[in-house]
Amino acid sequence: MQRNMGTLDRLLRLVAGIGLLGLYGALDAPLKYFTLIGLVFLGTAITGVCPLYSVFGWRTCKPPVDSTGR
Repeated sequence: MQRNMGTLDRLLRLVAGIGLLGLYGALDAPLKYFTLIGLVFLGTAITGVCPLYSVFGWRTCKPPVDSTGR
């Protein structure tokens, strides 16, 4: 899979994921499990691939350079 997320997008997802996971211990049982969505944010930030971006054909990073250097 090709990366479709830029650096700023990945950084924001990393911060959001860590923030959501940090709330896990602070919330009560029903809301506590919604914070696990932070794992999705962390996973996409680490890999640089967002499945929803792929479905819609979006990219927040520069297009890949071909073998001729263009």
